Amino acid sequence: MPRPRPSTALDHIRVLDLTRVRAGPTCCRVLADFGADVIKIDAPAGFDSNAAILGDRHGSDMQNLHRNKRSLTLNLKTDEGRRVFLKLVETADVVVENYRPDVKERLGIGYEALRAVNPRIILASVSGFGQTGPYRTRAGFDQIAQGMGGLMGVTGFPGEAPLRAGIAVADSAAGIYAATGILVALAEREKSGEGQWVQTSLLQAQIAMCDFQAAAYTVDGRVPPQAGNDHPHATPMGVLPSSDGHVNVGVGGEGQWKGFCRAIEREDLVAHPDYAEAKLRFRNRPELMALLADIFRTRTTTDWLERLEAEGVPAGPIYRMDEVFSDPQVEHLGMAVPIRHHARGDIRLIAQPLQMSRTPPAIETAIPEAGEHTDEVLAEAGFDAGEIARLRDAKIV
Repeated sequence: MPRPRPSTALDHIRVLDLTRVRAGPTCCRVLADFGADVIKIDAPAGFDSNAAILGDRHGSDMQNLHRNKRSLTLNLKTDEGRRVFLKLVETADVVVENYRPDVKERLGIGYEALRAVNPRIILASVSGFGQTGPYRTRAGFDQIAQGMGGLMGVTGFPGEAPLRAGIAVADSAAGIYAATGILVALAEREKSGEGQWVQTSLLQAQIAMCDFQAAAYTVDGRVPPQAGNDHPHATPMGVLPSSDGHVNVGVGGEGQWKGFCRAIEREDLVAHPDYAEAKLRFRNRPELMALLADIFRTRTTTDWLERLEAEGVPAGPIYRMDEVFSDPQVEHLGMAVPIRHHARGDIRLIAQPLQMSRTPPAIETAIPEAGEHTDEVLAEAGFDAGEIARLRDAKIV
């Protein structure tokens, strides 16, 4: 059967996907959605799987992470399985893995082993804490990285317990950074003719995602506190209660402050001695936000959004997930892509958040069954029908 070709951008690139859980699959999903031939290396029947963490293969998470791929089953814990894998590496461009750093060496598929059979190969490794250092062999999960990377320390309301973000920030960020590194390595290979080893970790990605909060410490020596829903530097920029829900507001300068005051029919606040300048509003934030909360409770969210938009003040609703995908702008952007799955029927998966004028990403196929493409992938690598049958009989594939 023809392989998925969602885009022409990366359709000359072959990727061997050894990943599991979320960070590594996120990386491979980027490449697959832009047309790379991503071959998911699944464990043969009866071996370990992702089910304990990500749920059933036909479940929503696995569907969303592993679309646009082909699947080959392979037992890498055997010498014969390793031999098959290295044969596949000979014609591959990229290998992506997120084992603990010592695992690939035990399996005999570390970077030097891959480079020995294909000097152009790019190995992308995603780990919890890095390929070297005192924590290199520790198991790492997203929430652990959120805590160690500083996110939980600035999340939540002042004085309350640290709070994790409701999404897998470190996992997703590490996957996207790994994909970025792969694309850079592919571009550089055009000049040098050589591959390289791309490395990132959940801890590094989480620290990088903290961005200005992290730089507040490294540049200014200031430890950012928890700020709840308020912006750490500006106000009013946060959540206010309406008569039927909540409103996100963002006042970014004096012009917007004047517009905001007109929208709430309190132009007397523009020159109020406690609120006339940004630094005053920030200094007196508790009193200002309490005053605004009483005002905002008098109208519905829709009413406030209309008033604020008319004055050019940034504002928005706070949605549950069902409301996200019924918003007309979200529908216009096509963030939920329809696809047909043989067992689930018609489902929708989450689009790449990019538009491109000539080679846009797309979703063409749902997650394959484990080993669905084993025979064709092995045949493409030069294995004949007899060899493939022998590998099946030996439970290597």
